[in-house]
Amino acid sequence: TPMQIIPTLELQNGRCVTLQGGEFDAPVLWHVDPIDTAMAWVEAGATQLRVTDFDAIAGESEHDALIEALIRRVGVPVQVAGGIRSRDRAAYWIDKGAGQVVIGSLAAQAPQEVMALAKYYPDWVALSLDIRNGRLMTDGWRNESALDPATFLAVFSESPLSAVIVTDIDSDATEVDKQLGLITGLAASTRHPVIASGLVDTLDDVSRLRYVPNIAGAVVGRALMRKTFTLQEALEIAQPRYEAVAAFQ
Repeated sequence: TPMQIIPTLELQNGRCVTLQGGEFDAPVLWHVDPIDTAMAWVEAGATQLRVTDFDAIAGESEHDALIEALIRRVGVPVQVAGGIRSRDRAAYWIDKGAGQVVIGSLAAQAPQEVMALAKYYPDWVALSLDIRNGRLMTDGWRNESALDPATFLAVFSESPLSAVIVTDIDSDATEVDKQLGLITGLAASTRHPVIASGLVDTLDDVSRLRYVPNIAGAVVGRALMRKTFTLQEALEIAQPRYEAVAAFQ
C-alpha cells in the first residue's frame, strides 16, 4: 500500500498559518481560504486531511464552525487536532463527523481515560507524541515531561488506536539521520500504524520515510504552503515501487 500523504491546515485566528520549530508566537501567515485550500488538495488526490486548531490549544474554540464546515465539505476523512483535552471534546468532534481525533496532552496526564476513550471509539483515536530532544512534550509543546516516548507508547499497546502520530519538534534542525532514527525506533516498537509529522520539507524526505517499516503516512503542511513541491509530486513518490516483471506470453 502507498504511504499516505496527509495535507494539514493549521488554523489561528481564522487564518491558515504554519509554525517554524514550534514557535506559537511567530506563525507564518498564508493568505489562502482554508476550505478552498482543502478542496484543492482533495481534487489533487488527498484521501485524508488534517486540521490543527492552534487557538484550541490555547483554550479557545473559535474555529469550531469552520472545522465543521470543512468536515462536511471535503468528502474525505478529516483528522482533528488541537486542544482535545477531555473525553467530551473528543466525543464532540466524533459526533461532528471527524475521521479521527488527535489526542496528546490528555494521554500523558490521564492515560487510563484515553484508553477508555479508544475502547469506546475504536479506530477513532490517534495518539500524538510530540518529541523534542528525545523527550515527550505536552501542553502545546510548552512542557517537557519526564516520559520516555517508547515507554509511553508501550502503555497503549493494547488500545485500538487508529494511528500514532510522531511529531519531531526539532525537525527544523538539519540532523535528518537523527530524526529518522527516532521515528524508525518508535515505528518498530508498536503494532499501530505510525504517521510522521514535521519531517517532510522536501520530496527527498518523502522518499526516505517510504523506506521506514511501519510508517503508514506523513503529515505535510509547510512544504505545500511554500509550494516547495506539489501534492501530486508527493503522492507519486509515496507509491510503492515494484520491480519490473516480464509479462506472460
